[in-house]
Amino acid sequence: MLTINQLTKHYKGSNKGVTNISLKIEPGDIYAFIGHNGAGKTTTLKCIAGIHGFDAGEILIDGISIRENPIAAKEKFAYIPDNPDLYEYLTGIQYLNFIADVFGVSVGHREKRIEKYAGLFEITPSLGDLISSYSHGMKQKLAIISALVHEPKLLLLDEPFVGLDPKAAVILKDIMRETCKNGGAIFFSTHVLDVAEKLCNKVAIVKDGTLVTSGNMEEIVKEGRSLESIFMEVVDNV
Repeated sequence: MLTINQLTKHYKGSNKGVTNISLKIEPGDIYAFIGHNGAGKTTTLKCIAGIHGFDAGEILIDGISIRENPIAAKEKFAYIPDNPDLYEYLTGIQYLNFIADVFGVSVGHREKRIEKYAGLFEITPSLGDLISSYSHGMKQKLAIISALVHEPKLLLLDEPFVGLDPKAAVILKDIMRETCKNGGAIFFSTHVLDVAEKLCNKVAIVKDGTLVTSGNMEEIVKEGRSLESIFMEVVDNV
């Protein structure tokens, strides 16, 4: 579903970036990407999404190169940044229809999906309001719905639980499980390590732009230890 092979991206005039990141996210994976602030998580996600160019390496989405065939690759996934930048002069429903138009979703399919997810996140009554009137949490919910409207095979999420109330966070976790049960995959960054431990089957830890460890969650978290304790040990000792 997603192959990252020796991804290297450095910012000019800075030592920040990522070096030789290699990961493979397969159908059915809920893959956590964790690290301290500035470790390279957002940089990696933006490279995958085609927002940033990169210096070296290869990124394939369902076998399609994001560098060589970006439009075809972007049809396969949805990306939600940590702070969604929405078109605030549109209403919620106008924005969702705009995204559906971009991805060529039929009227019948979009209506069913919008009805389903807007109902789950309890924002149906607000879809006719301008996005500028939405709270941060409502904007986050709208961004999530927009990511689901074309049923992508891959979800790229940057801190998706930030700003969500507890009920919405539970709903999102259920949607993530459902997506992977249906053959999709999810790659997401998070600082909420207990959620990652319970939700994900795989995890990667990055420090200072370099991959420290990755693999099956049950193999990394064992002998009664928590992901939090392992994370602290890894980042302190490497």
